[in-house]
Amino acid sequence: QVHLVDSGGGLVQAGGSLRVSCAASGIFRSYAVGWFRQAPGKEREFVASISWSGGSTSYADSVKGRFTISRDNAKNVVDLQMNSLKPEDTAVYYCAAHLGPYAVVPGPWDYWGQGTQVTVSS
Repeated sequence: QVHLVDSGGGLVQAGGSLRVSCAASGIFRSYAVGWFRQAPGKEREFVASISWSGGSTSYADSVKGRFTISRDNAKNVVDLQMNSLKPEDTAVYYCAAHLGPYAVVPGPWDYWGQGTQVTVSS
C-alpha cells in the first residue's frame, strides 16, 4: 500500500514558478506517478506522469514545455516544477500512483494524495 501527501502549493503571479511535491510511503519505486488538477467547476484532468524508473514521462499538451515532472526513488518523492504559470493553471493539484512501470497508464490510478491548491494571479 502507498500513502501520498501533496505539498508545495501556493499563490504566485502569472509568469512565475512553483514546485509541488508528492511524498510517499510504501514500496514507491514499483509505481508510476502522475499529477492531476481540478479547477472549480471542471473535471479533474491529467497534467503529467512519470514511469517507476523516472526514465519516461508524459505531459498534457497544455503544460508541455512549462512543467517538468521528476522523481527521487531514494527519497520517495515526485516533484512537479511549474514554470511560466498562467491563471488557467489555477487548480487543486493531486498526485496519484499506479502499480506498474509505465508513465502512460491505461486504467484507473490506485492511490491519490489529498491535493494542494495552486493559485495563479493575473
